[in-house]
Amino acid sequence: MATLVLDNGAYTAKIGYSHEKVSVIPNCQFRSKTSRLKTFTANQLDEIKDPSGLFYILPFQKGYLVNWDVQRKVWDHLFGKEMFKVEFADTSIVITEPYFNFTSIQESMNEILFEEYQFQSALRINAGSLTAHRYFQMNPSELCCLVVDSGFSFTHIAPYCRGRKMKDGICRINVGGKLLTNHLKEIISYRQLHVMDETHVINQVKEDVCYVTQDFYKDMEVAQLKGEENTVMRDYVLPDFSSIKKGFCKPREEMVFTGKYKTGEQILRLANERFAVPEMLFHPSDIGIQEMGIPEAIVHSIRSMPEEMQPHFYQNVVVTGGSSLFPGFRERVEREVRALTPADIPVSVLLPPHPICYSWEGGKLLAQNPDYDEMVVTRDDYEENGHFICEEKFDI
Repeated sequence: MATLVLDNGAYTAKIGYSHEKVSVIPNCQFRSKTSRLKTFTANQLDEIKDPSGLFYILPFQKGYLVNWDVQRKVWDHLFGKEMFKVEFADTSIVITEPYFNFTSIQESMNEILFEEYQFQSALRINAGSLTAHRYFQMNPSELCCLVVDSGFSFTHIAPYCRGRKMKDGICRINVGGKLLTNHLKEIISYRQLHVMDETHVINQVKEDVCYVTQDFYKDMEVAQLKGEENTVMRDYVLPDFSSIKKGFCKPREEMVFTGKYKTGEQILRLANERFAVPEMLFHPSDIGIQEMGIPEAIVHSIRSMPEEMQPHFYQNVVVTGGSSLFPGFRERVEREVRALTPADIPVSVLLPPHPICYSWEGGKLLAQNPDYDEMVVTRDDYEENGHFICEEKFDI
């Protein structure tokens, strides 16, 4: 009996058998502007010769799975001959979904897993619960942990105690990687170059040059200096997809501070954009989203818990998800949470080595757990009791 673990994110799907390694695959379909009619699915992205003006078709909107046609195509591709060659009748699946997912989406998911694909058994669970499971396995002496998952559509903050999620303390901030990339597109389009259609390229720019500042106003002053003194400024070489396949940051010594470059490359000059974009995770109100930033929401979430548990949460904050990979992210979260809490309580924020795959690894551990068979719903259970049995067993 094989177990397939699928952390079905809005941007990437983390998938693999519980006894093998994980693969991170784009969870969407693409159309390139050269061949408008042909649709590329998931990791066929690499086959596109010219990914400029790449058109994304996403199964998720605002963090929830709404476009089942696209999701089916992606899953067909993942489960099919080219990828994981799933033998459905002999496979159990662990699949993730967001907190407080809508009942209609949960029911569609049940139907597709059991009636269309006919998996032998399934377990639907929140990605944060898998993260917490992994954290408690690695640190058996700890009773509480706070999972901060900064993903594509949302940032979720969820307290866990003894492996159970505390629903009262779960917070959602509507700022994620998608918003950051879109905002960077707008800023660059306004200041230098029209890139509103270049989501793919600008996402790469964001990953390559953005960082989280430890002192916003100080960096803002540095970013306004002229020439060599401006240590924040970077020149990013945009890809032309013939000689330059992937954009990159020009090394400091090759930068020309005055005048034009002699070479024919297309250059983006980025200064305060580098830190002003990720700053939205800490101050969403900067762009008119009236919500708390991550550190404030962490403290808010912990304060809604019983008082005697609070110190345990502050010492076990785990940050996961793609946005946690910005340089300086962990340090800034720790520093700001530290500033908001009483001095006698120690604060510790952990960034695991692979924050994107961390919850998948939790799913892998869960699948090897002796109690795993108790947690799943089998196809026979489902055929006998319908959605009711899933509602009863899965705590979403």
